[in-house]
Amino acid sequence: MLQLPKPQRMRPLASPAEAYEYCRQVTATYSKTFYLGTLLMPPEKRQAIWAIYEWCRRTDELVDGPKACFTTPETLDQWERHLESVFAGEPLEDPDVALVDTIQRFPIEIQPFRDMIAGQRMDLYRSRYETFQELELYCYRVAGTVGLMTSPVLGFEQTQLSAPWYEPNPKEATEEAIALGIANQLTNILRDVGEDAQRGRIYLPLEDLARFNYSEEDLMNGIVDERWQNLMRFEIERARQFYQSAAKGISALNPDARWPVWSALMLYQGILNVIERNKYDVFRQRAYVPAFEKFLYLPVAWLRAQAL
Repeated sequence: MLQLPKPQRMRPLASPAEAYEYCRQVTATYSKTFYLGTLLMPPEKRQAIWAIYEWCRRTDELVDGPKACFTTPETLDQWERHLESVFAGEPLEDPDVALVDTIQRFPIEIQPFRDMIAGQRMDLYRSRYETFQELELYCYRVAGTVGLMTSPVLGFEQTQLSAPWYEPNPKEATEEAIALGIANQLTNILRDVGEDAQRGRIYLPLEDLARFNYSEEDLMNGIVDERWQNLMRFEIERARQFYQSAAKGISALNPDARWPVWSALMLYQGILNVIERNKYDVFRQRAYVPAFEKFLYLPVAWLRAQAL
């Protein structure tokens, strides 16, 4: 069983500034697209998002990291107790200091974090999903929860808009934040089909493979033919529908959060465009948005933030 490292007591924990800097470095290193979006936020909000991202990454590493083969349900039980300590204001490791500070600054609840851990539990015993309904639950837990974690940081518009018949609904906006997380996770799944197959995992619903007469063996062998292309078109369209749902909630956010969220949405959705440009071959080409193309999205995202 993988035992989580015991907190280092030989020295004091990092200061909040040091902890936030560490979280910034982790975010910048492992999620360049996401990090670019956070740089458009006010300093206090971007730091909070870095702290949340770093916790999510540590959680994901338990089942996808170098020592994942040693992770057991007991490991995740221990990680959940660690989480409870953080929400009790008792950091155990240096990065926790930043998350504790974030929790004290923003009205963040513990349940989405618990739900994410539940998603990691699914990865311990599942390597296939029969239906999209099953996959959607997984996507909510490992990524839709991020929308719930970050919404209190981004905040919702409190003032009346000029049109009296329209008033943002925070509940709907939260649901749409979940949709953005699910859209991002579906994009990850489509981008990483080849890598996941090497680990023996297939996240695409088996009912979808059957719909296009494409077998698990075909996928494991990386066969790109008309069947695969039609399957990928179907999956990409589904992901785009979630992005469309997510976009409807951005106008309900505080003005200083709209540009970053539009940017993050467009940048991540751009991965789908690259998959199409690569003729759906995600086995031999990793889909990523080139740096120059990322910067082209930013002014468009800014215009949408002002007008929509």
